[in-house]
Amino acid sequence: MRSAASRSAGWLFVLPALAVYAVFVLRPLASTVRYSLYRWDGVGPSTWVGWDNYRRVLTDPDLCGALGHALLLIVFFTGIPVPLGLLAAAVLRRTRAGGPVRAVLLLPQAVPLVAAGIAWSLLLSSTGAVNRLLDAVGLGGLTRAWLGDSATALAAVGVIGAWVLLGLCTTLLLAGLDRIDPALHEAARLDGAGFWQALRAVTLPGVRRELGVCVTVTAIAALASFDVVYVTTQGGPGDATSVPGLEVYQLAFAQREVGLASALAVVLMALVLAVVAPVLRWSR
Repeated sequence: MRSAASRSAGWLFVLPALAVYAVFVLRPLASTVRYSLYRWDGVGPSTWVGWDNYRRVLTDPDLCGALGHALLLIVFFTGIPVPLGLLAAAVLRRTRAGGPVRAVLLLPQAVPLVAAGIAWSLLLSSTGAVNRLLDAVGLGGLTRAWLGDSATALAAVGVIGAWVLLGLCTTLLLAGLDRIDPALHEAARLDGAGFWQALRAVTLPGVRRELGVCVTVTAIAALASFDVVYVTTQGGPGDATSVPGLEVYQLAFAQREVGLASALAVVLMALVLAVVAPVLRWSR
């Protein structure tokens, strides 16, 4: 009787949160899926088209290119800040200046992404600080408008995202390293394990959960990127930096193709789940 009563009381505490989640998450999600099955301009009458919008998303070269760009951004958003964050966390754990350095690394998280995008646009312009530094060290032949060159624009956006996420990854992994029992590292050292052996056998298993969180957060940031791209390149030059978030915005509000925009949003959601689910499973 007591356990049944406690379960009922627990549900009473959870129900308000579930109601808020249903109203602000599940209901808009269901509406997006429903809109994706229609041809609709957002104002006039809608026309049922079934799976045609999804067929367009998966066959249109521009939309497929945007999805491919999002996958490439994972290389920068995840492949740079996660390893560097682990290295920085290992160094900070051994130094006394960890507090101030950690605060400096977290500063990008406190800067609005719009402001960060504007600042990096100035730094990476043809007359920006990056090109002036290259000129100063004798590498003037490499200078270019990094965000205006189709060969380097996507990589430049990826570097901005990596800069923003580095502090978050470092902080999470530092917390994971602090959770590892020092006796494990001491035992590994006494057993003759070198740095890389201890890293593989002790450190990485010890921060598996934190690594999973870092990879999940950074991968979602890459796939759902919008603000940095919109501020720095607006998808250009040409379609070199087009991403699904920007395409959804343009389709829905500029081209008035709400159904196609909703279908692209649903495909993006499925892509996020396909990328994140294995990571969450591994981190457990």
